Amino acid sequence: MAEARVILIRHGETQWNRDGRVQGYHADSPLTEEGRGQARALAGRLARERVDALYASDTGRTTETASPIGAATGLRVIRDAALRERNYGAFEGRTFAEVERDFPAEYERFRTRDPRYVPPGGESAAQFRDRVMAALERIAAGATGERVAVVTHGGVLGIVYRHAMGIPLDARRSYSLANASLNHFLYADRRWLLEAWGDVAHLSAESADKPRL
Repeated sequence: MAEARVILIRHGETQWNRDGRVQGYHADSPLTEEGRGQARALAGRLARERVDALYASDTGRTTETASPIGAATGLRVIRDAALRERNYGAFEGRTFAEVERDFPAEYERFRTRDPRYVPPGGESAAQFRDRVMAALERIAAGATGERVAVVTHGGVLGIVYRHAMGIPLDARRSYSLANASLNHFLYADRRWLLEAWGDVAHLSAESADKPRL
């Protein structure tokens, strides 16, 4: 059976993570000092383990996270826009309190968790899922017998977790999305199997215990 192992990695902590702001597809925020330390810890961890290829979303926060990993492992970072966070359109750059204030009707529709709902100028959860899964299946299908790392976003991690575990898009989140975490999947026979979730053994206890958006 053709198999590939895929390690999904959420980027390091950003300033907007701390501020509770929606980042999304277009909006971006640099890593904090702690986030840069998390990226260095990831680099040290992966340099000691076998990784055959390194992919990343092409946003600034994922580039900042992936670059030290590439330097430590000697791998070229392959950037792919299809690995970006969900496009939240007009919501991006705002806190959810600001979204509720500025777009009250749209915010109420967003809160229903309808997978078909599209924020103004954005994409639905179903469209996001389709984009992400197509990109990751393309990567995994081309990595038979390999172990690849993918530096991406919390929303992307959540999509793959739901897909592997059979959790509907409209169900409330019950899983962690830790910054700089390693999340291990086996891709075999066109199926995604979760092997390990939320691995933060490479992070300091203080960093690993911090609440995540």
